[in-house]
Amino acid sequence: MLDLGVAGPPGSEPLPITSSQMTHLWDGLCAAYRVLGFEAVAKGDNVFRDLVLARIIEPSSKIDAARVLSEVGVEPASYATIKRRLPIYARPSWRQSLATASAAHAGLGPASLVLFDVSTLYFETDSGDGFREPGFSKERRLEPQITLGLLTDASGFPLTVEAFAGNKAETATMLPVINAFKAAHRLTDVTVVADAGMISEAN
Repeated sequence: MLDLGVAGPPGSEPLPITSSQMTHLWDGLCAAYRVLGFEAVAKGDNVFRDLVLARIIEPSSKIDAARVLSEVGVEPASYATIKRRLPIYARPSWRQSLATASAAHAGLGPASLVLFDVSTLYFETDSGDGFREPGFSKERRLEPQITLGLLTDASGFPLTVEAFAGNKAETATMLPVINAFKAAHRLTDVTVVADAGMISEAN
């Protein structure tokens, strides 16, 4: 019969865990980030890299990304630093540079096949602000939303993403994204695959 009240010999107690690291996972994600060309176009901005990779490991808020990075074994930037960098990351030129790297990695050329679809993000608020607005909802939700248009190559590799006001019709999102992408990458022709929700007489 085991007497739980009797302690084991000195030194047999469990060792305390003071820290943890996910070295192989982090190294693999950093390598993929470099292969995609993102490190070069971001000019070695580790704050941006860490925010991106933290969300791959565990989708979380900006402030909670610090916890994820700490669990990985990476020293996170302060929340104040992240807030200072956000206006830079929000610039169209920043997003375009990442899209250019993605297109180069995908090896796009004339007559490339691309896939397009949209999704919606909802916000826990009752009133719109001109961009977050109630709109068409497959789930019949009434909260303000935004519409995201995603363009990928034939294998599903993301090429570019664009945000639209929540009350913009889905059919009105496709051509702006595709035409802007063609212009940015000097593509004269693409073949588009999209579902019926994207099709209108104008499109």
